[in-house]
Amino acid sequence: MTFSHTSLPADALPSGGGRSGAGAPEITDLRLGFLPLTDAAPLLVAVARGFFAAEGLNAEAVRVPSWTASRDALESGAVHAAQMLYSMPLASRLGILGHESAPLVVPWVLSRGGQAITLAKRHAGSVKSDARALHRLASERIEMGRPLVFAQTLPPGTHALWLRYWLAAGGIDPDRDVALITIPPPMMVRNLAGGRLDGFCAGEPWNAVAQREGSGFTAITSDTLWANHPEKVCAFRSDFAAQHPRTVKAVLRALHAAGRWCDDPANAAELSSLLAAPQHLNCAVETVQSRLKPGFELGDGRQAGVGAVPVFSGDAMNRPRIDECLWFLSQYRRWGFIFGTPDYRAIADSVLRPDLYRDALSELGIAVADSEETPGPHAAAFQSMNFDPANPEACALAFEIKSPRS
Repeated sequence: MTFSHTSLPADALPSGGGRSGAGAPEITDLRLGFLPLTDAAPLLVAVARGFFAAEGLNAEAVRVPSWTASRDALESGAVHAAQMLYSMPLASRLGILGHESAPLVVPWVLSRGGQAITLAKRHAGSVKSDARALHRLASERIEMGRPLVFAQTLPPGTHALWLRYWLAAGGIDPDRDVALITIPPPMMVRNLAGGRLDGFCAGEPWNAVAQREGSGFTAITSDTLWANHPEKVCAFRSDFAAQHPRTVKAVLRALHAAGRWCDDPANAAELSSLLAAPQHLNCAVETVQSRLKPGFELGDGRQAGVGAVPVFSGDAMNRPRIDECLWFLSQYRRWGFIFGTPDYRAIADSVLRPDLYRDALSELGIAVADSEETPGPHAAAFQSMNFDPANPEACALAFEIKSPRS
């Protein structure tokens, strides 16, 4: 594992005002796991810019090579908190990541949006944002015994769900009409360049890397599927959160400050340089920065919409929401990751900790509505996805292309 820890002089640390009465963290030496991805930004910035230090925390950022390694590090205690795909703690709770998985909780949404589906350059011109353009080719390749091949980062991960949703919307059954494989993003780019992949879904900077190397173009960004969707979270072991609530809330307050810093356009150049550093993403600064600016090039003459860049703060963006959680569970049900009808609400309640989110912000003097039904930026997107949080089971089974298990 690679460690990243940058400290600043005491007079450069941000003010920790607004925390009176919060109480000192139970422990102060922390290790936080991250993957080399652009949306690890708040965690890395909180270390490098001193936001953790302002909360009385001595924090290290620990780079891990894969999502399963992130889970293993958190479960073993090698790290105290970790950047994770939103769906991973849910998968852990359901036993999809292994029946011995330790219960994980989510008190903070780390980022929204910022993902994409990249296709091999040979599909440019014939395929844009609509997967229906691939339908005939997928059928022909199945008949030849050489299906189209797409890569994801984790079978029950968010990238797999975005990819499945997109393919199915184009009339392509992801379980029958194509081959889905699981490999790390760097291998996705190499296999795309080598002609062994037709496409992949991943976070940045890997879509940008494929474009800059000339091996691929971005077909669609994830915000087109679901505007402002939750993507990465800061996850803790359930028992750690129960035993160290003040430490968890100190982490959340630091992430709040770091997220606001990341979203400030005035910090874009510094943020890109920090993320691109060898101990973090280890790539060109220009590659990182290119996809932090709205309207970036997709690689086939089109431009991304203004909502394609990741968002780290603002408008209750960091709040873990029950209704959003139910959408992910409905997709697990749709694709047969779980048997039978799950207890949607009980599962969501066991994983999400909006109380810790609320308490952390309250200690900063920020009022948070008690109602979980507070309107969020996702509402219109839910309507376009024909998802009703009041009846997730009906929504899961309403799709023409699905593979539920009873």
